Amino acid sequence: MGQAKARGTKSEGGGIRRFFTWKKLLGTFFGLCLLVMGAFYVLYLLVPVPDANAMATKQSNVYKFSNGKIFARTGEVNREIVGLDKIPKDVQYAFVAAENKTFFEDSGVDIKGTARGVLNTLTGKGKQGGSTITQQYVKNYYLTQDPTVSRKLKELVISLKVDQRLDKNAILAGYLNTSYYGRNAYGIQAAAQAYYGVDASELNVAQGAYLAAVLQAPSQYDWTSANATGRKLVTDRWNYVLDNMVEEGWLSPSERTKQSFPEPRKPKAAPGAEGTNGYLVEAANQELMRQGIPEAQLKAGGWSITLNIDEKRQKELVAAVDHQLEAKLDRKADKADATVQAGATSVDPKTGKVVALYGGIGATEHWLSNATRRDYQPASTFKPIVLASALENGSTTQDGRKIGLGTVYDGTSKRPVEGSDTPFAPENEDDRSYGPVTVQKATNSSINSVYAQMIVDVGPKKVKKTALDLGMKDGDAFVEQPAMSLGTMGASPWDMAGVYATLANHGEKVTPAIVKSAEHKDRTVEPVASTGERVLSREAADTVTKAMMGVVSSGSGVNAAGNYQAAGKTGTSENNRSAWFVGYTPELVTAVGLFGEKPDGTGQVTLTDTINPGRANGGGVPARIWREYTTGALGGGSDARFDLEAADTVVSEPQPTSTPTQSATPSGTPTDDASDPAEKPTETSTPTEEPTEPAGEPTPTRTPTTPGLPTGEPTDGASGGDTGDPGGDVDEPAKPGDVKPPKP
Repeated sequence: MGQAKARGTKSEGGGIRRFFTWKKLLGTFFGLCLLVMGAFYVLYLLVPVPDANAMATKQSNVYKFSNGKIFARTGEVNREIVGLDKIPKDVQYAFVAAENKTFFEDSGVDIKGTARGVLNTLTGKGKQGGSTITQQYVKNYYLTQDPTVSRKLKELVISLKVDQRLDKNAILAGYLNTSYYGRNAYGIQAAAQAYYGVDASELNVAQGAYLAAVLQAPSQYDWTSANATGRKLVTDRWNYVLDNMVEEGWLSPSERTKQSFPEPRKPKAAPGAEGTNGYLVEAANQELMRQGIPEAQLKAGGWSITLNIDEKRQKELVAAVDHQLEAKLDRKADKADATVQAGATSVDPKTGKVVALYGGIGATEHWLSNATRRDYQPASTFKPIVLASALENGSTTQDGRKIGLGTVYDGTSKRPVEGSDTPFAPENEDDRSYGPVTVQKATNSSINSVYAQMIVDVGPKKVKKTALDLGMKDGDAFVEQPAMSLGTMGASPWDMAGVYATLANHGEKVTPAIVKSAEHKDRTVEPVASTGERVLSREAADTVTKAMMGVVSSGSGVNAAGNYQAAGKTGTSENNRSAWFVGYTPELVTAVGLFGEKPDGTGQVTLTDTINPGRANGGGVPARIWREYTTGALGGGSDARFDLEAADTVVSEPQPTSTPTQSATPSGTPTDDASDPAEKPTETSTPTEEPTEPAGEPTPTRTPTTPGLPTGEPTDGASGGDTGDPGGDVDEPAKPGDVKPPKP
């Protein structure tokens, strides 16, 4: 029996050995390998290379001043994709040395590297390093960061396919542009800006090695926030990267010894579209869309947009508004102060470049840009266009006298116009009657009754054509009638800066342009042509300039006078809802406007008793803003002089037969029953022919005895009140006592 048991035991052991023979085990192993290979092959066939994930394609738009300095980034993701040609070769090699030395030879998947990555994770040296550059690119660009088995399998398959389809340079570029570097920086361009304040093209090898090192653990390895351990680890890895570069022949030993650890700068928030920069961003986007770039493409990001904005002049403009306006307002505590809005646009008349723009207190506080809005009247800043049209068309008065700067008109307040089917009898400022005055004097003092008659003499249709030729925009309010002479249409500071730039450019069209260049990896947008054909004769344009020089030297715009030669015009609209000063030197054209707006943005209100007691006017705060900005923008002043070929000069003003008096006529515009031609007064005390017009500068009709203040002319005061007529002007500068002091 014992023998039988022994035989049974032996037989049982032999059966097990027969079942688990080495041949069977080897066969099973190869069978499993074949099964895995087959499954992987099926997986290879079934798993396609997907489209890029949404995160990988998102970029920010980058906006720069004309000097190349970035002032804003917009978009959900702080990324700007750059080509490999924009990244120095030694910086490229630094990343390969850090992550995947065999990158240029491998097939996209590295088993040894994967094992090494696991070991690095277990030993606390970071989570990256276990995959090839191709695998990391695939994970960033096509997949997600989810640590799942299925995602890892897809990553392996797609990596093999991507390695076959793309060349190594394309994969490396994709990897550098999709990786996350910390500091909210996606891609090497954003990282270069975030850590060193330079473009990727300006990185040196030491900086490139640091960025390659920080990729392994962005939060732990950021030098400025890392603890002692983190700093040691990132320093060790930085040295590891450079040593690998030497080993691979990408960096000479002598150059290696010269490298010192490049400490990054402290983190700064990525510049956004907050504050006044938001208006620059919006204006640039609007211009690009006018050039045919769809809004969706701009929102998708990836644009590097350089503006014509001069950084220094932009700062000067913001500072001028802050000093002359915002410092005197209390928007939070004073309801009246909260209604005041300011906008400005400054243009180089020789190039059309918008060099500075003020859209408001901030794009997040007041979203509508006051620099480009067209819902307010330009008021008497339109009068020079009437004069330009008269000169261009060789127009004459009702009694046949050619219109020029020396032509005499009746400056009586509320004088009904002659020769018009539409009755109009505008009131002058403070209802003042001037009697016989030249066009130069009427321009200096912005006499409404003179320009109302002049537009009738020229013809409203012709004047509108001149306005459109100069750059104004048509609209429902641009009605061909005498009231148009007082600027009753809508216009923006941008529009008026363009119109006056054309006058400053001797009648050759100037179209303001804010975009210098716009580049995207798929296309480049060429800047618009800012100067073009002649739309006004040089003689007419230069004569208008000469007329407006009188406004600044001895008229309603004296508060704009400074250490430069200047021409300009004031304007204050109906019910004192807007106040303007638009003017230029030989080098710079700037339009400044103040607008009364309900704090909730739902409508227009008066500026009266806001920035000063009584009426606000173009010769007050707008002219002061213009002067302070222009002085700073020109470096304290300028010796440049206008090169004029004007046909008209004025030697002296005609003397009225009696002292101008306040009109006894009731205030307001005439109604239809006042339009009987038999009741219209005729022009009196006017010469039968124009005064002699010798060459030379016009003799000023009055000289300021105190800088910035005229004498002998009416000024606005607290008793002003609104005239009630469309576009009624309030063009005299405010008195010193009327200026609101700065807030404590």
